[in-house]
Amino acid sequence: MLELRHIDCRYADRPLLQDVNLQVAAGEIVALLGPSGSGKSTLLNIAAGLQSADAGSVWFDGQDITALAPERRGFALMFQDFALFPHLNVQDNVAFGLIEQRQPRSQARARSLQMLDVFGLAELAKRRVWNLSGGEQQRVALARALITGPRALLLDEPFSALDADLRVALRDEFRTRIRAAGMATLLVTHDEQEAAAMADRAVRLLARRLVGAW
Repeated sequence: MLELRHIDCRYADRPLLQDVNLQVAAGEIVALLGPSGSGKSTLLNIAAGLQSADAGSVWFDGQDITALAPERRGFALMFQDFALFPHLNVQDNVAFGLIEQRQPRSQARARSLQMLDVFGLAELAKRRVWNLSGGEQQRVALARALITGPRALLLDEPFSALDADLRVALRDEFRTRIRAAGMATLLVTHDEQEAAAMADRAVRLLARRLVGAW
């Protein structure tokens, strides 16, 4: 279980988050809603370890991980711009996390090809990522996120760069694959329909605090 406990954060000397508490269970997808500037991405970055809170702590499975560096938390992040490496082909993009974990390159590439096959992307393995469609790029990004077996998945507006029809097509697919992986997932989105399509429950950031949405 991923837990954020009593998180406070200031931005430009003004309170942005105040006494925020959130729990995300293993296998649960929780949507974090709120208007632009409400602190959604800031809270996600605090969970990831990319940003420090002014007060509060981050826990996972009963352990305080607040002081752990992002790469030691075992979390995977996905952003709206896909963040794929343009100098690598599809197979090596997906294998990247395994190579960073010091797995032999040949083994990492073999596992990458297996993951791409699961996603129906094996025929694209040698293609450069700039030659992919937006939907293909986002599927590659998810495959890369899941291949390392992360303890939690953090999604920041993952579909906002895609057109409306493609967003709808990917929501069900992503929900199915994420739930099958059984990890705690926090989805930041401003899109109520996206939240309803993907999440088990939703919370909303309003006036610096979290309130239940549904």
